[in-house]
Order: sequence, then structure tokens, then C-alpha cells
Amino acid sequence: MQKPFFLLIIGLFFGTGFGFILAASSGAEFEGHDHGDPAQHAEGQAHDGMDHSAMDHAAMHSKLTEAKAPLPGLDLTLHPDGASSRNLEISLENFAFSPENVNGENTPGAGHAHIYVDGVKLARSYGPWFHISGLSAGEHEIRVTLNANDHSQFAIDGEPVEAKATVVIE
Repeated sequence: MQKPFFLLIIGLFFGTGFGFILAASSGAEFEGHDHGDPAQHAEGQAHDGMDHSAMDHAAMHSKLTEAKAPLPGLDLTLHPDGASSRNLEISLENFAFSPENVNGENTPGAGHAHIYVDGVKLARSYGPWFHISGLSAGEHEIRVTLNANDHSQFAIDGEPVEAKATVVIE
């Protein structure tokens, strides 16, 4: 009985590795889902160790947290990386990425960024570079917001701290 179990473990190990190599070589991408879309969650479903059914993500993402001096700022630069992808460079002023504090107490001048493509949230960023792939032909608006640990948007005089850039994919 010990030998078949050992062979099963070896088969699972190599089969999983082969699967990941095959997926990577075919250009497959692992994507999340829209937390704000209730259709993508089962009723009361727990996710990432938290019960998201009690959270209103849309409300948190649109809530503003007034920034304190020194005021944060950001700028975006899109660098070509293939026909339908771009490397997004997020340049910051008076702001530090702090992934270790996400979902914790808000800290002035620290947090993370939310990245939107054509008004749809793509991801969070905890660093100055982010790869955007799979853009269809045409014009796309890239928008990045600076967000506090509770995911609310930092604002200056009631205006969200954000930057936009446009990319045209041929």
C-alpha cells in the first residue's frame, strides 16, 4: 500500500508542475473577480479569510479620506510591452506603499493604489510598477487612485487623489 501512495504523490507533484508550465507557455493569465459584483459571490460566501457579504466594497472605494500634509501626489507613465500590454509606472510624491497595513488603521501618507481600466477596477498595487495585459484594440483610459488602508480614496479638498493616462492599442 505504501508504494502506490508514494507513486500517487509523485504523479500529483509532477502533474501539477507540468500543468503550470503548460498554462504559462500558452499565455494563460490567472485573474481575480470583481468584489463589488454580488453575482460573483455565493450568498454569505467567505473569501480570503474575511466574510465579504457584510462589506460594501463599492461604498468603501468611493469613500474619501482627507489627506494630511505633506499632501500626496502621483503621476503615471505607460511603457510599451508587447502589442496589447503596457507596463504602468506609478510615480509618487509624499506617499508610501504599505501592504503590511492593508485593512488596518489608516496612516497619513501611506496605503496602496487601485488601478482601473476604462472605469473597471483591475487590481490593487503595492508598488510603483504594474503590468497591464490583454488590452483590446482601441483607446483605453488607465486611472490610478491612492487609497488608505481601509480602501477609501485619499482626497485633497474633497477631490480624489488620482491620475489618468490614455493608451491606444493598434
